[in-house]
Amino acid sequence: MYKQSLAKSEFGKNFWKGKRVVVTGGNGFLGKHLVDSLKKFYPKSVFVPESSKYDLRKYEDCLKVAKKGDIVIHLAANVGGIGYNRQYPANLFDDNILMGTFMMMAARASGVKKYVALGTVCAYPKFTPVPFKEKDLWMGYPEETNAPYGLAKKMQLVQAQAYRQQYGFNAIFLLPVNLYGPGDNFDPKSSHVIPALIRKFVEAKKKGEGEVTLWGNGHASREFLYVEDAARGIILAAEKYNKPDPVNLGAGFEITIKDLALLIKKATGFTGKVIWDKTKPNGQPRRMLDVARAKREFGFKAGTKFESGLKKTIDWYLLRTR
Repeated sequence: MYKQSLAKSEFGKNFWKGKRVVVTGGNGFLGKHLVDSLKKFYPKSVFVPESSKYDLRKYEDCLKVAKKGDIVIHLAANVGGIGYNRQYPANLFDDNILMGTFMMMAARASGVKKYVALGTVCAYPKFTPVPFKEKDLWMGYPEETNAPYGLAKKMQLVQAQAYRQQYGFNAIFLLPVNLYGPGDNFDPKSSHVIPALIRKFVEAKKKGEGEVTLWGNGHASREFLYVEDAARGIILAAEKYNKPDPVNLGAGFEITIKDLALLIKKATGFTGKVIWDKTKPNGQPRRMLDVARAKREFGFKAGTKFESGLKKTIDWYLLRTR
């Protein structure tokens, strides 16, 4: 499905031929998959700025990076799960708003031809009607634990639209839902829900524990997009989409955290009990995106079945924790 969809791309290799591409955050979870996919189109170059050499919270460093690209895909972010969001709200706001603002400023100043900014589903209001439509992005305040991160990322949309209006700068803004897949972040201090649950169940099984305690009551729902599908969506948008309106990137389904936990429990072979700590937050009550615009505008549709992607993710983690 993945290779077939890329092959049907309207521009494909002809679009990327001769292009210098910058991928900030290219050493991260999504970034590695995106860079690998981009290289199949044989662009002139793919540059990934290393955080040890370039601090994207500084405009001068962003200028150095932007000058290396005709296309900039800005993935770099400080991001984590609910616990991380509660512990570091100021860092999340500062780091993400500085990186986003300075990188786009530098790209425009450097004559970049196309800028792809990655937002987050966390930018949506806490009680957005399901499925989330792009037109509802400004209907209210985000869920409290997500707000500093979500709002900082959403400012990239405001900046992109302002730059397009005043300067004619071709910046687009994508809103991916929660990602998962091989290579995800399994650090318990900053991981999202799928890798966090996989690690909890795997470790509990290895230790012979009789129960696993999870946050909240399990009633909240989430949507998940396989990382390779996300990479394909970004590539298609970079090729084909040149409008100011934000675009959701998702798989178009939702699952409760309770059902997700039961799926992962079964897949990892854990046979003990699941205890829900209702003193901990659930986060946003529901999440599911309306994905019609992405399909209409640049032909994107997720191609990986959730159970299949989940198995690949678990297998990858087990292989690295033997």
